[in-house]
Amino acid sequence: MTRRPTIKDIARRAGVSESAVSFALNGRPGVSQGTRDRVQRVAEELGWQPNSAARALSGLRAGCVGLVLARPAHTLGVESFFLQLVSGVQEVLASRNVALLFQVVEDIDAECAVHRRWWAEKRVDGVLVVDPRAHDPRPALLASLGLPAVVIGAPASGSGSAELSTVWADDSAAMASVLAHLHELGHRRVVHVAGLPGLAHTERRISSLRTEAARLGLTAARSVTTDYSDAEGAEATRRILDEAEPPTAIIYDNDVMAVAGASVAAERGTAVPAELSIVAWDDSALCRVTHPRLTALVRDTSGFGRLAAQELLDRLDGGPVRSIQAELPRLEPRESTGRPR
Repeated sequence: MTRRPTIKDIARRAGVSESAVSFALNGRPGVSQGTRDRVQRVAEELGWQPNSAARALSGLRAGCVGLVLARPAHTLGVESFFLQLVSGVQEVLASRNVALLFQVVEDIDAECAVHRRWWAEKRVDGVLVVDPRAHDPRPALLASLGLPAVVIGAPASGSGSAELSTVWADDSAAMASVLAHLHELGHRRVVHVAGLPGLAHTERRISSLRTEAARLGLTAARSVTTDYSDAEGAEATRRILDEAEPPTAIIYDNDVMAVAGASVAAERGTAVPAELSIVAWDDSALCRVTHPRLTALVRDTSGFGRLAAQELLDRLDGGPVRSIQAELPRLEPRESTGRPR
């Protein structure tokens, strides 16, 4: 057919009424098993697919879930975390023939507007929410709309909702493990090149660094924030290494900034790890092919995405609201960390 096949086309070829076709394709009682099988066979022959908008208007599922990302668009092409996360999400959704509607916006207000529009248009059955932050308006909004959602990452204190599931990893414990590793090697001057300020996980990592540094007596330890990009990671590294007493170790909040920092060190003739140890928060192929190979926190990011997607599908099937803790990231020491001179 040169146009999209309709229920009317299926009814004509199967020799049944349009209402019988509707009952058969939607799994409703009112037709015999023989008629149901014949209708489904004809629909497959014609290449018929359900219209998600029409299904939503009739009270059926749209067969689609949404993900809105409120981050600078230029940072998406260089950071592997979201590619791996979406890969895991898509793996689970595809197994259930559920589509993923993805949109990038400038800020949280724009994201909230997208959620309202999707809800009003019945475009999605539920949403995945990333980058929880302090004073986050999204949980309350989604709860008021009655739009099922799963928050990826632990919300900031007081910013969650008892009606939304969460899938999270312990950033505080992960930061403590990194700082313990560097302290054991003999590092006393440590800087954390963090991601976007205001994000809940950024604030938790900064807080954990501060707490653990105080416990270990690392009075010079501190954090600086960036936009996660290689450009800002490199610029932050230059400023830090220009200080009168530069650190002997730098922790970067993602792999791209860590590789950029290693490149800056090489430009300046700063030996890694003899003069500067480097740790990347998320492991990736970049960390493993860079020379020297970068010490990194290893976690199954695709598995994290699969866990979140499955939780959302469970919620859509009537499952309870849950808080699920993912496996703690594991520090993988490599050649980029060693004892300082």
